Amino acid sequence: MLENPRSPRVRAVAKLTKRSARRETGLYLLEGPQAAREALAHQPNTLVEVFATSAALEKHADIREAAAAAQVDPILTTDAVLDAMADTVTPQGIVAVARQAPTSIREVFASGPRLVAVCEEVRDPGNLGTIIRAADAVGADAVILTGNTVDPYHPKVVRSTTGSLFHLPIAVGAHLENVVRLAHEAGVRVVAADVGGEDFLDSRDLLAEPTAWVFGNEARGLREDAVSLADVSMRLPIYGRAESLNLATAASVCLYETAFAQRAK
Repeated sequence: MLENPRSPRVRAVAKLTKRSARRETGLYLLEGPQAAREALAHQPNTLVEVFATSAALEKHADIREAAAAAQVDPILTTDAVLDAMADTVTPQGIVAVARQAPTSIREVFASGPRLVAVCEEVRDPGNLGTIIRAADAVGADAVILTGNTVDPYHPKVVRSTTGSLFHLPIAVGAHLENVVRLAHEAGVRVVAADVGGEDFLDSRDLLAEPTAWVFGNEARGLREDAVSLADVSMRLPIYGRAESLNLATAASVCLYETAFAQRAK
């Protein structure tokens, strides 16, 4: 049992809350039974270590069994050790370390996708996690991160996806110009979500075709050069008195409308 919160092993895990450590090691942190359960169910080959208190393993027998099936023996720890490893105040007795498993944009478009979410310089971890979760919910084929978008393996992103991180391909470090080029080669229309775009209701019929949505930065949206790369730009109308929509909320509406249009066709 790991009992010393200051041991080198515990500190190495705790460092994964920092992007520099994740970049150096190629690893990232999972917290809580839900994240561990989804990783074991969908990407068991990426799990490196699972740490848990005896009480958590007793409560979540399915995780213990799935870990054994994946040949990852859970390492018992004290509550103090779990607290030292975790990014959250209450890690719920389970912390895991996994290998990052991003895909490439070439693989995304080689698969003949019908719906892709592209995040261009999205900086808020909660927003990115929610967009990934929404993309998973609508059955999107992939999420692509371009520009200086937040690291998808940031602990807050991982938590806010509630397991969706393991359900669909995530491509990172791409340039928007390359994404647009490959999308066009694959017969995918690129649609920019932009406040200066066409009214959504006037253009929504286009969404029945293969579509890659591009969502921009929370504060300033998409740059003009990014909008110019798209085939069309659309804006969601505001019928009430709200000043604007949260990025993740707007992205969810756009993705669901596209999924509806494609399934109706």
